[in-house]
Amino acid sequence: MAQINPHVNFNGNAEEAFTFYKSVFGGEFARIVRFKDMASPEFPVPDSEADKIMHIALPIGHTFLMANDVPESLGSTNENENRSKIVINAASKEEADQLFNGLSEGGQIEYPIGDSPWGTYFGMFRDKYGIEWMVDFDPKTNG
Repeated sequence: MAQINPHVNFNGNAEEAFTFYKSVFGGEFARIVRFKDMASPEFPVPDSEADKIMHIALPIGHTFLMANDVPESLGSTNENENRSKIVINAASKEEADQLFNGLSEGGQIEYPIGDSPWGTYFGMFRDKYGIEWMVDFDPKTNG
């Protein structure tokens, strides 16, 4: 069966954001590749980009949250886009609270976590890095 792994672009602070995500989710990075690791005569890397993240992956359950820094030569990533959200299906109400409270720290809460009209325990926010998240616990499937 296919597996979906969210991938996020950052404007130079991917490592900082992923260190924060690791502090909330736990675990260890599966891979970190810096632009300098890919440098070659065919792919020159300016000194200002050398230590930025070409690829980073954090295992979460059976998936990976992945990201990179966008090179300055490609322009900035729109940190206020709202086309997509990363959805976390928590295994318990306690886990939902822990993830919501941890990830939303310093961010902007759009829908406080609590009982939703559709019968789940749900909350939605934009984290301090501009990434949008939804945390959901469904007691019918996980209770």
